[in-house]
Amino acid sequence: MVKLICTLADHSDDVNYCAFSSSYLATCSLDKSVRLYSLSNFEELSYSPLKGHTYAVHCCCFSPLGHILASCSTDGNTVLWDTQNGLKLAVLEHTCRNPVRICRFSPDSMYLVSGAADGSVNLWNVPSLKVYRSGSVKDGSLVACAFAPSGNCFVTGSSCGDLTVWDDKMRCLYNEKAHDLGVTCCDFSSQPVSGNKQDVKYFQMASSGQDNLIKLWLISLADHTGLEVKCKCMLKGHTAPVLACAFSCDGQILVSGSVDKTVMIFETNTGSILHVLTQHTRYVTTCAFAPEMPLFATGSMDKRVNIWQLEPKQLFTGSSVIEEPKIPAESWSEEVVSVWLCKVGLQDLVEIFKRNNIDGKELLSLTKESLTDDLKIDGYSYEKEAMEKWIIEKRHSSPMTNLPLQRLVLTPNRTLKMAISRWLDTQPKYNEKPSS
Repeated sequence: MVKLICTLADHSDDVNYCAFSSSYLATCSLDKSVRLYSLSNFEELSYSPLKGHTYAVHCCCFSPLGHILASCSTDGNTVLWDTQNGLKLAVLEHTCRNPVRICRFSPDSMYLVSGAADGSVNLWNVPSLKVYRSGSVKDGSLVACAFAPSGNCFVTGSSCGDLTVWDDKMRCLYNEKAHDLGVTCCDFSSQPVSGNKQDVKYFQMASSGQDNLIKLWLISLADHTGLEVKCKCMLKGHTAPVLACAFSCDGQILVSGSVDKTVMIFETNTGSILHVLTQHTRYVTTCAFAPEMPLFATGSMDKRVNIWQLEPKQLFTGSSVIEEPKIPAESWSEEVVSVWLCKVGLQDLVEIFKRNNIDGKELLSLTKESLTDDLKIDGYSYEKEAMEKWIIEKRHSSPMTNLPLQRLVLTPNRTLKMAISRWLDTQPKYNEKPSS
């Protein structure tokens, strides 16, 4: 299940790109600005928007540690910003002042790639702020770029449809016409996958194009085997050019945005479409996943950025997707108990249960007394409107016991014991009748 949790409507023109760090969300726009939001509450930071570009901002990206934000623009500049205070750290000027369409940091933050409308590629050394290497593609503008998680190569995509693989010395290793009418975006999954050779590490890459397609690729680069690039499959579903694609942190989910105004969520192992989201009213231009969080963002020419949360059956915990529990309740781990609480609508209790190390065996032994005494959950039921009024009036004690309330979030009267009983009814072990 996917839930829209927030819509940001601060830009005054098309949203071109969005990017996450572990603490912030950055967005950029045709309105020449870059905006920064806190992930804790999605409030815009006090020093946002960041203004310094004189024309449309096409792309923004964070350094791996999140301390630096890069943005590039039609004005020919790539600007580096300090994310702690919004101050401008440096301006990297394109030599011919061509519009810069894409920028991306290397995994070690040592380098920054910028690609321009004239097909040129610059590999900047970030500490020295100097061009380390440069190159160019034969035809078209550079519109897409992604580093392999290993850092030993990166891929660029052009408006003429070529994907080009470069090594860290800017040597062209591979070139292929991948999308007939032009590449629009590319992204690597951070998780390695199995391939044809046992001793070789493969990474999954996605590319999207003007041909309405998303292609999944397997790419490896090793000293003893060289470069290997293989198209794994094509993901179909969009009815118009696909403008953006992004992997979840574990690589099992891919989200895409299209000229058809939809956002699609694919399962990468099977290629099946899990969800189609239709909330945007114009072209969906960008999408991005938060690192190690069940959140992703989509931006559109409708000037809005939507923040989405993936919920069970796809609940992210660290770098894995946890499915609904299918084992006897008494064998549940603390992690599975958290998944189950979300499934039955009691997600507000997850933090309390984790803090008290409640696993399946502990869950089944909970009583009204232990909920009240040990977990500090008031075991009584109240009429919702009356209880909300009680809290608004700053009376933070239990109406029944007069003890301090440890939390002010109201849980629906689908009580925990009722939820446990309903789940036990589905478990064969607990439904067996005693033999006579």
